Amino acid sequence: MTARYLILEDGSVYAGDGFGSPAVTFGEVIFNTSMAGYQEIITNPIYDNQIIVFTQPNVGNVPINRNIYESIVSAAKGVIVRDLAAFDDQHRQSLSHYLQQMNIPGITNVDTRALVHQLRSTTEPIRGSIVPVPDDHAFDQLHATVLTNQQVAQVATPKPYPNPDVGKTVVVIDFGLKNGVLRELSRRKCNVTVLPYTSTADEILRLDPDGVVFSSGPGDPHSLKKSVLKMIQEVQQHVPVFGIGLGHELFAMANGATVKRRPVEHHGMNHPIKEIITDQIDYASQSAGFEVDRESVDRQKLFITYVDLLDNSVQGLRHRQYPAFSVQFFPDGAPGPDETDPLFDEFMDLMNQRGDEDFG
Repeated sequence: MTARYLILEDGSVYAGDGFGSPAVTFGEVIFNTSMAGYQEIITNPIYDNQIIVFTQPNVGNVPINRNIYESIVSAAKGVIVRDLAAFDDQHRQSLSHYLQQMNIPGITNVDTRALVHQLRSTTEPIRGSIVPVPDDHAFDQLHATVLTNQQVAQVATPKPYPNPDVGKTVVVIDFGLKNGVLRELSRRKCNVTVLPYTSTADEILRLDPDGVVFSSGPGDPHSLKKSVLKMIQEVQQHVPVFGIGLGHELFAMANGATVKRRPVEHHGMNHPIKEIITDQIDYASQSAGFEVDRESVDRQKLFITYVDLLDNSVQGLRHRQYPAFSVQFFPDGAPGPDETDPLFDEFMDLMNQRGDEDFG
Protein backbone atom coordinates (compact mmCIF):
# COMPACT_ATOMS: atom_id res chain seq x y z
CA MET A 1 0.00 0.00 0.00
CA THR A 2 1.09 3.55 -0.69
CA ALA A 3 0.39 6.62 1.41
CA ARG A 4 -2.88 8.44 0.63
CA TYR A 5 -4.59 11.38 2.32
CA LEU A 6 -8.08 12.64 2.92
CA ILE A 7 -8.05 16.44 2.93
CA LEU A 8 -11.02 18.54 4.01
CA GLU A 9 -11.87 22.06 2.88
CA ASP A 10 -11.25 23.43 6.38
CA GLY A 11 -7.57 22.44 6.07
CA SER A 12 -7.73 19.14 7.97
CA VAL A 13 -5.58 16.24 6.78
CA TYR A 14 -6.11 12.54 7.60
CA ALA A 15 -3.28 10.22 6.61
CA GLY A 16 -3.62 6.56 5.72
CA ASP A 17 -2.78 3.88 3.18
CA GLY A 18 -4.43 3.67 -0.20
CA PHE A 19 -6.39 0.76 -1.64
CA GLY A 20 -8.73 0.37 -4.56
CA SER A 21 -8.16 2.91 -7.34
CA PRO A 22 -5.24 5.38 -7.24
CA ALA A 23 -7.50 8.10 -8.67
CA VAL A 24 -7.86 11.56 -7.14
CA THR A 25 -11.46 12.22 -6.16
CA PHE A 26 -13.67 14.97 -4.71
CA GLY A 27 -16.94 14.67 -2.82
CA GLU A 28 -19.03 15.48 0.23
CA VAL A 29 -17.70 13.51 3.21
CA ILE A 30 -20.32 11.63 5.23
CA PHE A 31 -20.20 8.76 7.72
CA ASN A 32 -22.22 5.56 7.99
CA THR A 33 -22.71 3.81 11.35
CA SER A 34 -23.86 0.43 9.98
CA MET A 35 -22.13 -2.60 11.49
CA ALA A 36 -22.62 -4.70 8.35
CA GLY A 37 -23.69 -4.46 4.72
CA TYR A 38 -20.78 -2.49 3.28
CA GLN A 39 -21.55 -3.77 -0.23
CA GLU A 40 -25.15 -2.54 -0.22
CA ILE A 41 -23.97 0.80 1.15
CA ILE A 42 -21.25 1.36 -1.44
CA THR A 43 -23.61 0.45 -4.31
CA ASN A 44 -26.54 2.55 -3.05
CA PRO A 45 -27.12 5.39 -5.58
CA ILE A 46 -27.90 7.76 -2.71
CA TYR A 47 -24.13 8.12 -2.17
CA ASP A 48 -23.54 9.81 -5.51
CA ASN A 49 -20.90 12.54 -5.12
CA GLN A 50 -20.07 11.40 -1.57
CA ILE A 51 -17.04 9.92 0.18
CA ILE A 52 -18.22 7.31 2.69
CA VAL A 53 -16.55 6.98 6.09
CA PHE A 54 -17.36 3.71 7.88
CA THR A 55 -17.51 3.85 11.67
CA GLN A 56 -17.38 0.04 11.81
CA PRO A 57 -13.63 -0.51 12.46
CA ASN A 58 -13.11 -3.59 10.27
CA VAL A 59 -14.56 -3.53 6.75
CA GLY A 60 -14.21 -5.97 3.86
CA ASN A 61 -14.00 -9.23 5.78
CA VAL A 62 -16.54 -10.89 3.47
CA PRO A 63 -16.05 -11.11 -0.31
CA ILE A 64 -18.02 -9.15 -2.88
CA ASN A 65 -21.38 -10.76 -3.64
CA ARG A 66 -22.94 -9.48 -6.85
CA ASN A 67 -26.39 -10.72 -5.81
CA ILE A 68 -26.70 -8.00 -3.19
CA TYR A 69 -25.67 -4.99 -5.28
CA GLU A 70 -28.08 -2.05 -4.92
CA SER A 71 -27.04 -0.71 -8.34
CA ILE A 72 -24.92 -2.06 -11.16
CA VAL A 73 -22.28 0.66 -10.88
CA SER A 74 -21.32 2.39 -7.64
CA ALA A 75 -21.78 6.17 -7.61
CA ALA A 76 -19.71 6.76 -4.46
CA LYS A 77 -16.60 8.91 -4.78
CA GLY A 78 -14.46 7.24 -2.13
CA VAL A 79 -14.32 4.88 0.86
CA ILE A 80 -12.57 5.53 4.20
CA VAL A 81 -12.07 2.71 6.74
CA ARG A 82 -10.15 2.21 9.97
CA ASP A 83 -8.99 -1.29 9.09
CA LEU A 84 -9.28 -3.04 5.73
CA ALA A 85 -9.74 -6.73 6.46
CA ALA A 86 -7.08 -9.10 5.20
CA PHE A 87 -8.59 -11.01 2.30
CA ASP A 88 -6.79 -13.57 0.18
CA ASP A 89 -8.99 -15.69 -2.07
CA GLN A 90 -8.13 -15.77 -5.76
CA HIS A 91 -11.59 -17.10 -6.60
CA ARG A 92 -13.60 -14.37 -4.88
CA GLN A 93 -13.41 -10.59 -5.27
CA SER A 94 -12.16 -8.36 -2.45
CA LEU A 95 -13.36 -4.85 -1.63
CA SER A 96 -10.06 -3.39 -2.86
CA HIS A 97 -10.35 -5.16 -6.21
CA TYR A 98 -13.97 -4.07 -6.61
CA LEU A 99 -13.11 -0.42 -5.93
CA GLN A 100 -10.25 -0.67 -8.39
CA GLN A 101 -12.67 -1.90 -11.06
CA MET A 102 -15.09 0.96 -10.26
CA ASN A 103 -12.23 3.52 -10.25
CA ILE A 104 -13.07 4.46 -6.65
CA PRO A 105 -10.19 5.24 -4.28
CA GLY A 106 -10.10 4.04 -0.70
CA ILE A 107 -7.99 4.79 2.37
CA THR A 108 -7.38 2.50 5.33
CA ASN A 109 -5.54 2.97 8.63
CA VAL A 110 -7.32 6.28 9.15
CA ASP A 111 -8.34 7.57 12.58
CA THR A 112 -12.03 7.33 11.70
CA ARG A 113 -13.09 8.07 15.29
CA ALA A 114 -11.49 11.53 15.13
CA LEU A 115 -12.78 12.07 11.59
CA VAL A 116 -16.38 11.23 12.51
CA HIS A 117 -16.16 13.43 15.59
CA GLN A 118 -15.16 16.32 13.34
CA LEU A 119 -17.95 15.60 10.85
CA ARG A 120 -20.53 15.50 13.66
CA SER A 121 -19.35 18.82 15.08
CA THR A 122 -20.31 20.79 11.97
CA THR A 123 -23.74 21.95 10.80
CA GLU A 124 -22.81 22.24 7.13
CA PRO A 125 -21.69 19.59 4.63
CA ILE A 126 -17.91 19.18 4.41
CA ARG A 127 -16.23 18.60 1.07
CA GLY A 128 -13.11 16.51 0.85
CA SER A 129 -10.63 15.02 -1.56
CA ILE A 130 -8.54 11.84 -1.63
CA VAL A 131 -5.06 12.73 -2.85
CA PRO A 132 -1.52 11.28 -2.98
CA VAL A 133 0.06 14.47 -1.56
CA PRO A 134 -1.70 17.00 0.75
CA ASP A 135 0.05 20.04 -0.67
CA ASP A 136 -1.21 23.54 -1.49
CA HIS A 137 -2.08 22.48 -5.03
CA ALA A 138 -4.38 19.73 -3.70
CA PHE A 139 -6.19 22.20 -1.44
CA ASP A 140 -6.47 24.73 -4.27
CA GLN A 141 -8.10 22.07 -6.45
CA LEU A 142 -10.50 21.12 -3.66
CA HIS A 143 -11.58 24.72 -3.06
CA ALA A 144 -12.02 25.28 -6.81
CA THR A 145 -14.13 22.16 -7.33
CA VAL A 146 -17.88 22.66 -7.66
CA LEU A 147 -19.95 19.55 -6.99
CA THR A 148 -22.98 19.17 -9.22
CA ASN A 149 -26.47 19.37 -7.71
CA GLN A 150 -27.84 17.16 -10.47
CA GLN A 151 -27.14 13.86 -8.74
CA VAL A 152 -30.49 12.34 -9.70
CA ALA A 153 -29.73 12.86 -13.38
CA GLN A 154 -26.38 11.11 -12.88
CA VAL A 155 -27.78 7.90 -11.36
CA ALA A 156 -31.40 7.54 -12.56
CA THR A 157 -32.31 5.62 -15.68
CA PRO A 158 -32.72 7.76 -18.83
CA LYS A 159 -35.06 5.23 -20.46
CA PRO A 160 -37.92 2.98 -19.30
CA TYR A 161 -37.28 -0.71 -18.68
CA PRO A 162 -39.42 -3.62 -17.42
CA ASN A 163 -39.05 -5.94 -14.46
CA PRO A 164 -41.90 -8.27 -15.45
CA ASP A 165 -44.03 -10.63 -13.40
CA VAL A 166 -47.65 -11.77 -13.31
CA GLY A 167 -49.26 -9.69 -10.56
CA LYS A 168 -50.19 -6.08 -9.97
CA THR A 169 -48.92 -3.53 -12.48
CA VAL A 170 -46.59 -1.10 -10.70
CA VAL A 171 -44.72 1.88 -12.10
CA VAL A 172 -41.54 2.84 -10.26
CA ILE A 173 -40.26 6.37 -10.83
CA ASP A 174 -36.48 6.21 -10.66
CA PHE A 175 -34.82 9.02 -8.69
CA GLY A 176 -31.86 6.77 -7.85
CA LEU A 177 -33.56 3.41 -7.42
CA LYS A 178 -32.20 0.77 -5.05
CA ASN A 179 -32.46 -2.81 -6.25
CA GLY A 180 -33.95 -3.69 -2.86
CA VAL A 181 -37.22 -2.01 -3.88
CA LEU A 182 -37.41 -4.17 -7.00
CA ARG A 183 -36.67 -7.27 -4.93
CA GLU A 184 -39.57 -6.54 -2.56
CA LEU A 185 -41.96 -5.89 -5.44
CA SER A 186 -40.79 -9.07 -7.17
CA ARG A 187 -41.46 -11.09 -4.01
CA ARG A 188 -45.05 -9.87 -4.33
CA LYS A 189 -45.27 -10.84 -8.03
CA CYS A 190 -45.59 -7.23 -9.19
CA ASN A 191 -45.29 -6.53 -12.90
CA VAL A 192 -42.96 -3.52 -12.73
CA THR A 193 -42.06 -0.85 -15.24
CA VAL A 194 -39.31 1.55 -14.21
CA LEU A 195 -39.66 5.04 -15.69
CA PRO A 196 -37.29 8.05 -15.70
CA TYR A 197 -37.95 10.76 -13.12
CA THR A 198 -38.69 13.16 -15.98
CA SER A 199 -41.84 11.21 -16.92
CA THR A 200 -45.10 13.14 -16.99
CA ALA A 201 -48.29 12.12 -15.25
CA ASP A 202 -49.82 11.31 -18.65
CA GLU A 203 -46.94 9.01 -19.54
CA ILE A 204 -47.30 7.21 -16.20
CA LEU A 205 -51.08 6.87 -16.23
CA ARG A 206 -51.03 5.74 -19.85
CA LEU A 207 -49.56 2.45 -18.59
CA ASP A 208 -52.69 1.97 -16.42
CA PRO A 209 -50.72 1.09 -13.26
CA ASP A 210 -52.33 -0.30 -10.16
CA GLY A 211 -49.87 1.76 -8.12
CA VAL A 212 -46.82 4.01 -8.36
CA VAL A 213 -43.63 4.02 -6.28
CA PHE A 214 -41.45 7.13 -6.02
CA SER A 215 -37.99 5.77 -5.28
CA SER A 216 -35.23 6.98 -3.03
CA GLY A 217 -32.32 8.89 -4.52
CA PRO A 218 -29.44 11.28 -3.85
CA GLY A 219 -29.19 15.01 -3.40
CA ASP A 220 -31.37 17.97 -2.57
CA PRO A 221 -35.06 17.62 -3.54
CA HIS A 222 -35.12 21.36 -4.30
CA SER A 223 -32.72 20.80 -7.19
CA LEU A 224 -35.39 18.96 -9.19
CA LYS A 225 -37.74 20.84 -11.51
CA LYS A 226 -41.19 21.91 -10.33
CA SER A 227 -42.65 19.61 -12.99
CA VAL A 228 -41.78 16.65 -10.74
CA LEU A 229 -44.03 18.02 -7.99
CA LYS A 230 -46.83 18.64 -10.49
CA MET A 231 -46.48 15.06 -11.69
CA ILE A 232 -46.86 13.75 -8.13
CA GLN A 233 -49.86 15.98 -7.47
CA GLU A 234 -51.60 14.54 -10.53
CA VAL A 235 -50.65 10.88 -10.09
CA GLN A 236 -51.76 10.67 -6.44
CA GLN A 237 -55.30 11.56 -7.51
CA HIS A 238 -55.60 8.45 -9.68
CA VAL A 239 -53.60 5.53 -8.23
CA PRO A 240 -52.10 4.43 -4.89
CA VAL A 241 -48.70 6.01 -4.25
CA PHE A 242 -45.74 4.93 -2.12
CA GLY A 243 -42.79 7.35 -1.66
CA ILE A 244 -39.41 6.30 -0.24
CA GLY A 245 -36.49 8.50 0.82
CA LEU A 246 -36.19 11.27 -1.75
CA GLY A 247 -39.60 10.14 -3.02
CA HIS A 248 -40.97 10.81 0.47
CA GLU A 249 -39.48 14.31 0.51
CA LEU A 250 -40.91 15.11 -2.93
CA PHE A 251 -44.31 13.70 -1.92
CA ALA A 252 -44.26 16.03 1.10
CA MET A 253 -43.30 19.04 -1.01
CA ALA A 254 -45.98 18.22 -3.59
CA ASN A 255 -48.53 18.44 -0.77
CA GLY A 256 -47.39 21.76 0.66
CA ALA A 257 -44.74 20.76 3.20
CA THR A 258 -41.20 22.09 3.21
CA VAL A 259 -37.99 20.08 3.38
CA LYS A 260 -34.84 21.24 5.16
CA ARG A 261 -31.26 20.03 5.34
CA ARG A 262 -30.36 18.05 8.43
CA PRO A 263 -27.58 19.46 10.67
CA VAL A 264 -25.90 16.03 10.50
CA GLU A 265 -26.87 13.43 7.95
CA HIS A 266 -28.34 10.12 9.12
CA HIS A 267 -26.66 7.07 7.57
CA GLY A 268 -26.94 3.76 9.35
CA MET A 269 -28.95 0.74 10.43
CA ASN A 270 -31.16 0.14 13.45
CA HIS A 271 -32.67 3.61 13.71
CA PRO A 272 -35.61 3.34 16.16
CA ILE A 273 -38.74 4.41 14.29
CA LYS A 274 -42.08 4.74 16.09
CA GLU A 275 -45.40 4.25 14.33
CA ILE A 276 -47.59 6.89 15.93
CA ILE A 277 -50.97 5.18 15.63
CA THR A 278 -49.82 1.95 17.33
CA ASP A 279 -46.82 3.13 19.40
CA GLN A 280 -44.93 0.20 17.86
CA ILE A 281 -41.18 0.68 17.54
CA ASP A 282 -39.39 -0.76 14.51
CA TYR A 283 -35.74 -0.56 13.57
CA ALA A 284 -34.91 0.62 10.08
CA SER A 285 -32.08 1.42 7.71
CA GLN A 286 -31.77 5.09 6.85
CA SER A 287 -29.71 7.42 4.68
CA ALA A 288 -30.94 10.99 4.77
CA GLY A 289 -29.39 14.42 4.38
CA PHE A 290 -32.77 16.18 4.42
CA GLU A 291 -35.97 15.94 6.43
CA VAL A 292 -39.53 17.19 6.31
CA ASP A 293 -40.12 20.24 8.50
CA ARG A 294 -42.74 19.10 11.00
CA GLU A 295 -44.22 22.58 11.42
CA SER A 296 -44.83 22.89 7.68
CA VAL A 297 -47.01 19.79 7.35
CA ASP A 298 -50.52 20.83 6.31
CA ARG A 299 -52.71 18.75 8.65
CA GLN A 300 -55.66 19.24 6.29
CA LYS A 301 -53.80 17.23 3.64
CA LEU A 302 -51.32 15.03 5.47
CA PHE A 303 -50.78 13.41 8.82
CA ILE A 304 -47.52 12.14 10.29
CA THR A 305 -47.31 8.36 10.62
CA TYR A 306 -43.73 7.69 11.79
CA VAL A 307 -41.12 9.60 13.82
CA ASP A 308 -37.47 8.90 14.60
CA LEU A 309 -37.02 8.36 18.34
CA LEU A 310 -33.46 9.72 18.19
CA ASP A 311 -34.43 13.24 17.14
CA ASN A 312 -38.23 13.20 16.66
CA SER A 313 -37.82 13.91 12.93
CA VAL A 314 -40.70 13.11 10.57
CA GLN A 315 -40.23 9.63 9.13
CA GLY A 316 -43.59 8.96 7.50
CA LEU A 317 -46.60 10.72 6.01
CA ARG A 318 -50.03 9.73 4.73
CA HIS A 319 -52.49 11.67 2.62
CA ARG A 320 -55.91 12.26 4.16
CA GLN A 321 -57.83 12.15 0.88
CA TYR A 322 -55.86 9.81 -1.38
CA PRO A 323 -54.38 6.32 -0.84
CA ALA A 324 -50.87 7.74 -0.80
CA PHE A 325 -48.15 7.44 1.82
CA SER A 326 -44.39 7.79 2.20
CA VAL A 327 -41.47 7.02 4.52
CA GLN A 328 -38.03 8.58 4.92
CA PHE A 329 -36.27 5.32 5.82
CA PHE A 330 -35.63 2.27 3.61
CA PRO A 331 -38.47 -0.24 4.08
CA ASP A 332 -36.54 -2.73 1.94
CA GLY A 333 -33.56 -2.67 4.34
CA ALA A 334 -30.60 -3.70 2.16
CA PRO A 335 -28.72 -3.47 4.40
CA GLY A 336 -30.55 -3.40 7.64
CA PRO A 337 -33.50 -4.84 9.51
CA ASP A 338 -36.50 -6.12 7.56
CA GLU A 339 -39.01 -5.10 10.24
CA THR A 340 -40.54 -2.41 8.02
CA ASP A 341 -40.93 -4.41 4.80
CA PRO A 342 -44.67 -4.97 5.60
CA LEU A 343 -45.06 -1.44 4.23
CA PHE A 344 -44.86 -3.09 0.81
CA ASP A 345 -47.79 -5.30 1.87
CA GLU A 346 -49.65 -2.15 2.87
CA PHE A 347 -49.00 -0.78 -0.61
CA MET A 348 -50.31 -4.06 -2.07
CA ASP A 349 -53.48 -3.73 0.03
CA LEU A 350 -54.09 -0.24 -1.33
CA MET A 351 -53.75 -1.52 -4.87
CA ASN A 352 -56.12 -4.40 -4.14
CA GLN A 353 -58.69 -1.93 -2.84
CA ARG A 354 -58.39 0.29 -5.88
CA GLY A 355 -61.69 0.92 -7.69
CA ASP A 356 -62.39 1.93 -11.23
CA GLU A 357 -63.00 5.57 -10.35
CA ASP A 358 -60.54 8.31 -9.46
CA PHE A 359 -60.01 9.07 -5.79
CA GLY A 360 -60.71 12.79 -6.04
